[in-house]
Amino acid sequence: MGLRSYIIRRLLLLIPVLFGVTIFIFGITMMFSPIERATLYVSDPRQMSDLPAIIETYGLDQPFWIQYSNWIGQVFSGNLGWSRVVGMPVWDAIWAFLPATLELAIFATPIIIFTGIFLGSKAAAHKDRPVDHGTRVMAIFGWSLPTFWLGLILMMVFYGYFRGLLPPSRLSIPMEMVVNSASFIRYTHINTIDAILNLNGAVLLDTLRHLILPVITLSVTQVAFIMRLMRSSMLESLGKGYILTARAKGLAEGVVVNKHARRNALIPVITVAGYVLAGMANGVVITETIFTYKGIGWWAWQSAVRLDIPSVLGFALFNSVLFVLVNLVVDILYTRVDPRVRLGGVMQ
Repeated sequence: MGLRSYIIRRLLLLIPVLFGVTIFIFGITMMFSPIERATLYVSDPRQMSDLPAIIETYGLDQPFWIQYSNWIGQVFSGNLGWSRVVGMPVWDAIWAFLPATLELAIFATPIIIFTGIFLGSKAAAHKDRPVDHGTRVMAIFGWSLPTFWLGLILMMVFYGYFRGLLPPSRLSIPMEMVVNSASFIRYTHINTIDAILNLNGAVLLDTLRHLILPVITLSVTQVAFIMRLMRSSMLESLGKGYILTARAKGLAEGVVVNKHARRNALIPVITVAGYVLAGMANGVVITETIFTYKGIGWWAWQSAVRLDIPSVLGFALFNSVLFVLVNLVVDILYTRVDPRVRLGGVMQ
């Protein structure tokens, strides 16, 4: 099977998957009353005063399939309801908070993936040696730390004890005023990128200062997980027959480990790394809440505790679609790491 046909087949499979996802998400809303579900169709706060009319217009007292078809039509038109938490349409809220979470992901994901792969490879290549024992201790320690506990400890030390050295939120108040001024152009709403494009070093340094603690909090546990997975996958690859053959031919140990063993060991790691990235892009609720880092995760938490149904549903829908798309990207990456996938091999 060629790469093009493989990708086309995977794209076609997205249709029933996304259909099932939307059925499931909308089905959960049936636990709420028609009055509560009517907020899913509000695009202007003035409509909140006439919810019975919305119930009648969108058939919220009709059978499930009629309600679903009306709702999915609204979704395709870009209406996901009104977010009471932030006072704007849910669709606009997603795009308003997404840049903050993407900025967090831009810095945390490479650290997680490359550090985990590097340390896991080193541990496997030096099995039962001090390097291996050291990385295993690090992995166990990092994996056992609760994210909320680590975040709070870091806040107490670097913001409390060291008197605001590494503060929470995205920006300090003075820099917030700068980025919201007319002289600062918001190209992407990702502060580090916009600061570079505006040639504003003060905003860039302030943004990086605010990113350090949440990035560390996100990275510690995930690096430990990737490290453990990479080590076990590498040990399995190093025990294969083709590795013994490569060594028997006199190839350098670095070539055997880095070129032959690591490539095959990356297959399970790619899957996990893809979902790590998706989780970052969807917002890590605990981390963003602890550091008052107003991204998608912070908005989802605020919406959940205040029972803002349209916002929670919009977040769930965004989250589901993103994970489905990440799964597609992971499948395509498989074809680059293991050609058997597109050639009809066992992994297909």
